[in-house]
Amino acid sequence: MEFVDRQKEQTRLQAALNRKKPQFIVVYGRRRIGKSALIKKVLDSSRGDIYFLADRTSEPSQRQLFSSVVDLSVEGFGLASYPSWEALLINLSRAVDHRITVCLDEFPYLVKSCPALPSIIQKLIDEEKLKYNLIVCGSSQQMMQGLVLDSREPLYGRADEIMKMSPVSPAFIGQALGVGPTQAVREFAVWGGIPRYWELRGNYADLYDAIEQLLFTPEGTLYDEPSRLLQDEMRDTVQASSILSFIGNGACRISEIAARAEKKATDITPQLSRLRELGFIIKETPFGESEKKSKKGIYHIADPMLRFYYRFVLPFRSMIELGNSHLVLELFKKVENDYVAAAWEELCRAFVGIRGVDGIIYQVASRWWGSYYDTVKKCYLPAELDVVAESFDRKHLLVGECKWQEHVDVDGELERLKTIASGLPFAREHQLHFELFLKEKPGNRLDFNTFCPDDVMTMHI
Repeated sequence: MEFVDRQKEQTRLQAALNRKKPQFIVVYGRRRIGKSALIKKVLDSSRGDIYFLADRTSEPSQRQLFSSVVDLSVEGFGLASYPSWEALLINLSRAVDHRITVCLDEFPYLVKSCPALPSIIQKLIDEEKLKYNLIVCGSSQQMMQGLVLDSREPLYGRADEIMKMSPVSPAFIGQALGVGPTQAVREFAVWGGIPRYWELRGNYADLYDAIEQLLFTPEGTLYDEPSRLLQDEMRDTVQASSILSFIGNGACRISEIAARAEKKATDITPQLSRLRELGFIIKETPFGESEKKSKKGIYHIADPMLRFYYRFVLPFRSMIELGNSHLVLELFKKVENDYVAAAWEELCRAFVGIRGVDGIIYQVASRWWGSYYDTVKKCYLPAELDVVAESFDRKHLLVGECKWQEHVDVDGELERLKTIASGLPFAREHQLHFELFLKEKPGNRLDFNTFCPDDVMTMHI
């Protein structure tokens, strides 16, 4: 798969490496997000740059392996024996006659085998003994954050750049897989913005085949993916996986999650907070309500692939293990439109907040749910709005509905939006803009705004 997006990250990293003094750079993010690919993109082997991927072997083995890799750029370097990382890194500084870049990938593995390594690097940085750029990279977000952001750690305050990698923009999934915007929405609903998942998906003829081979078979590359992700971040993965499973199957409120876990809400709060910090789940509150004060907060799995896994893989592992993956795939097909619709809503909210509409720049868009006053029926009625966003000048309010189906009653949907908005106190002092986000254009009608995958899936390009 071609290297897509990451222009900003690549430019930032290259600019740092080109500074006058040697740089210490930290790159981290969840597994498979593209950290190594980005770093390799800016390294130049012809210049003598060194890339080393650590493993789980002992400290002496790691030093020997690293010196062997260096030997490819610095002839004869691997012939010597280095008793410590300090000796190895200092000798590398002496051996190079021009500034190169050295990357230690999966840095947490090195630290586990040699806990003193961060202190050694701190000493070399403080004494200005490193004559090369040093990049440390890792998938364990907890450990990487602790090493550079915890004031008690040796490397705190030493990094010249700290780059936390985020998922790739949804706009690029179509380009990566060679599919159109509508199909790109379907693909994003399963694979999210993780480039390695896109690369694996690209090996198969269609979406269903990829799902069956990667997720619905015990030999599939992604069959145990959540376990690997959680093991990178925490010792006890059982409760975390259970919470993700409960959320993935409809328990969105903390009381519901606690009830299924047969625990008190206070007992699972720390784990929920940790999962949020790691980006595995998000907490959503209705538009206009404070997250801290609102009692309507609900939890969702943030990553689409994990959401898919806990909805369609984990509950049916017994069927999959018995070789009935085709039955699980048929179950998914029956509810696919509803499942994709949730991802479509997220994409539409992101579109509004990133690109704006009709020249108006909006703040981050949210959902809203609650009760509105129906002026005809003279009572409060429950309702939900898929997209609500306030402009930065607070004069405009966008209210939108998302539909992932054919043959939508656009007049009925617009009337519904107007009726609900008229009964909401927070909408009264704004100029209202009603928008529909549809799977397909509603004929040739030009009397209102509609946005389709052609619009939404090009939001960052």
